[in-house]
Amino acid sequence: MSSSYSPSERRKRIAERIPASGPRRNVLDVFLITLGSLITALAFNMFLLPSRIASGGVSGLSILAEAWFGLEPAFTQWALNIPLFIAGVLLLGRQYGLRSLLGSVLLPLFVYLTSNWPVPTTNPLLASLYGGIGVGLGLGIVFRGRGSTGGLSILAQIIQKYTGFSFSLSVVLLDGTVILLAGFALSPENALYALIGLYITGKVIDAVEMGLGYSKVAYIISNHKEKMAKAILEDLDRGLTELAGRGGFTQENRPVLMVVVGQNEVTRLKTLVRSVDPDAFVIIGNTYEVLGKGFKRES
Repeated sequence: MSSSYSPSERRKRIAERIPASGPRRNVLDVFLITLGSLITALAFNMFLLPSRIASGGVSGLSILAEAWFGLEPAFTQWALNIPLFIAGVLLLGRQYGLRSLLGSVLLPLFVYLTSNWPVPTTNPLLASLYGGIGVGLGLGIVFRGRGSTGGLSILAQIIQKYTGFSFSLSVVLLDGTVILLAGFALSPENALYALIGLYITGKVIDAVEMGLGYSKVAYIISNHKEKMAKAILEDLDRGLTELAGRGGFTQENRPVLMVVVGQNEVTRLKTLVRSVDPDAFVIIGNTYEVLGKGFKRES
């Protein structure tokens, strides 16, 4: 059966199935935190721990504790998470603390329960690559569930809240300190592999949080503004915004048309612009997320 709803109406109805708050959203958050914690634990036990790649965080510190004192990593993670969890409740709020408590408990639990899983590789390079992917995927899913796995990720979000640094930069600063400790305690080569894992983890976190389907934003300066706007509205079926601009040399007013399109529409946009005004000046760049009618709604 075909639907009589327009594409934008269908997107709206889908988004409304998972509201920004309420019981259904809370259930989704718990599911995402649980799934992400499991994926992170598997990546830790199958790749990072066997090769002793301490790529940051409390998990990295637990690898160092296991190497130095033979302590079970899960127990070390639980022990370190307690004061950090308290700090998260005090500085980030009770609601955040409850979600953080779930991740703080589940991640070490899954690390403990999956400690005997088979190790796919003992190659440290492969371990850093796939360990970084797995940890980034798991943490990204947890963060989409508006939670945390505890540890230094709480501290990273505190830094993000009070300094304006991006979360990925905060993670790099904190995890970089752990990697330096690993370089002294284990070996410089271990620290180099850990850097690879850390870099990949940050990239995957960003990809999971912001999505892979980047949109494109185009700024168009044309002497045929009205004709260009009409073509974009009617032929490309995209909305646009007119911005006030001024030529830096001529000091003449030059309106700028801003339009956001999907990746698969970039070629059509460029062809359309050239057909209307071959002399038009166009700047096209990436935009990670677009919320609003015609694109998507925040869930």
